[in-house]
Amino acid sequence: MSLLRSGAWLVFLTVVTPALTSGQTVRVAAASDLRFAFDEILTSFRVSNPGVAVEASFGSSGNFFAQIQEGAPYDLFLSADREYVHRLVMAGQGEAPFSYATGRLALVVGEDSSLDPSQFKTVLFSPAVHRVAIANPAHAPYGRAAVAALRSWGVYDRVAPHLVFGDSVSQATQFVDSGAAQAGIVALSLARSSGGRLRFSEIPETEHPKIEQAGLILKRARFPGGARALRDFLLGEAGRRVLERHGFGLPPR
Repeated sequence: MSLLRSGAWLVFLTVVTPALTSGQTVRVAAASDLRFAFDEILTSFRVSNPGVAVEASFGSSGNFFAQIQEGAPYDLFLSADREYVHRLVMAGQGEAPFSYATGRLALVVGEDSSLDPSQFKTVLFSPAVHRVAIANPAHAPYGRAAVAALRSWGVYDRVAPHLVFGDSVSQATQFVDSGAAQAGIVALSLARSSGGRLRFSEIPETEHPKIEQAGLILKRARFPGGARALRDFLLGEAGRRVLERHGFGLPPR
């Protein structure tokens, strides 16, 4: 299991649940905004599925999409952008796509900052803000949504010189947590899970395109039965409760 350290925040890149039956491991490529919610979901999942191990890697949905196209050995893909899932289905690499959540944005500042994160433009134009962290819009849906929010406020051109890009929305959040950036536009789910190290305000969904998150089981899956069990748990009442508690919107049943 590998990890990155940013200040007091440990970000685990891979989480493994033990299996009673060797060789049965569901390998999941999951969007980084799921990191903390998915860890909680796995804790409950393994109680009812003790024979299924889960190896989850977290990162940019765009990067995972590229890896999967090149043959990366995942069983289940949980993307922060439904378009990546659609493209994999059209390429014949997955089946039974499903929607599991809607992502939400938040403007965040450090816990010791004097800035009020609910005053979006005031924060971004403050002389105290030299860097604004967002996920890289080239491959991260939260980065594209952040750019859209800046444009909807009419401030993109002014803020653009101060933008710093994280490889994923998780890394962008770390930039603010570590003080490398004084503000950021990141996933609400990660802001809520910062343990109080970040102060934040949710950005209205009317200010950016909807972040529709979707998943699918890959056709090359070595353990499709376990992948289906995990998918069903994620979409069930227990999984939905966890996602909602962590700040995600839920698709209709």
